[in-house]
Amino acid sequence: MTPQAMAEGRTAALASDGPTILDALPHPVLLVAPDGVIESANMAAEIFMRSSIAFLRRHPISDFVPFGSPLLTLIEQVRERGAPVNEYKVDIGSPRIGAPKIVDINAAPVSDRPGAVVLMFQERTMAEKIDRQLTSRGAARTVTGLAAMLAHEIKNPLSGIRGAAQLLEQSVPDEDRALTRLITDETDRIVKLVDRMEVFSDERPIEREPVNIHVVLDHVKRLADSGFARNIRIIEEYDPSLPPVYANKDQLIQIFLNLIKNASEAIGDDPDGEIRITTAFRPGVRLSVPGTEQKVSLPLEFCVQDNGPGVPEDLLPHMFEPFITTKTNGSGLGLALVAKIIGDHGGVIECDSQPRKTVFRILMPAYTDPDTPVSGTSSTDRND
Repeated sequence: MTPQAMAEGRTAALASDGPTILDALPHPVLLVAPDGVIESANMAAEIFMRSSIAFLRRHPISDFVPFGSPLLTLIEQVRERGAPVNEYKVDIGSPRIGAPKIVDINAAPVSDRPGAVVLMFQERTMAEKIDRQLTSRGAARTVTGLAAMLAHEIKNPLSGIRGAAQLLEQSVPDEDRALTRLITDETDRIVKLVDRMEVFSDERPIEREPVNIHVVLDHVKRLADSGFARNIRIIEEYDPSLPPVYANKDQLIQIFLNLIKNASEAIGDDPDGEIRITTAFRPGVRLSVPGTEQKVSLPLEFCVQDNGPGVPEDLLPHMFEPFITTKTNGSGLGLALVAKIIGDHGGVIECDSQPRKTVFRILMPAYTDPDTPVSGTSSTDRND
């Protein structure tokens, strides 16, 4: 067979199998016709553009991006040069597809169709969030030494202060006892803060087992419904086919209690307050392990979303660092502890926030041993 015949055969195969092949890609891919109308798109592009393929085919690419977007200039460059062009860190966010949308763009001409251009978008958010996550883990580790020092140097004097305040309370007039109680209460508060920081210095191996995440979430939801989130609607959107996660069940409960409590506090007294908990399988996410060539798959995605006012933009990159908080009386250790626990499990946590939509997304590895029973799984709720 001649090279020309082989090339024609490959072209014919791609023409017939193209949609199936492109739908397997995790990145959005679009075919823009010479007149600028979107001619074809894979499944990832439909999700990215927030539109069905039928809708996309009726509109030019310019309808989906801001006026004067660098993407439109990039398409013209490809047509003029007749060669591929790459552009990095381009914001193509718009009200139609969401904002911001920072992507790397790979644009290439179609050899047998002058003027047609193929676009592939690679979102930078995941890589940058993972990088921030690793930075936050490093920040959390710096608290380890501080926590150990605080436990030794502060807790002992605090017990003496508390004891002295209790003795004074027995001999002072009634009008002064409020002051001694204030000393006792504030001492107890500092001890609790130090106790929370001591968790950062705990480097013992985690006791893990295969855990059904939905059993954990159901337990946390019951706690929330009967306590801090009793007046907030909690919506569950679960993928019942998820495999178990290899984790410490008690620590998973601690993670989601913290996230849902934060969400409920962000919503406050809003009568339309809503928390959405979702689980899904995302097979395309892989994380490189520092110091090795190994890549770990993180296919399990757990999200806690609220419709509160959102996180201030300047705080968003530092959400998981110690002592960063938006609460008036917050310690700023809750999310740092969540990040540490998830990091110890080999996972990643990220936060997307805009007004009325804040999402904390956890990505974790799945447990793959089929011979071990799932912890907490009942006969009617099994993730096989």
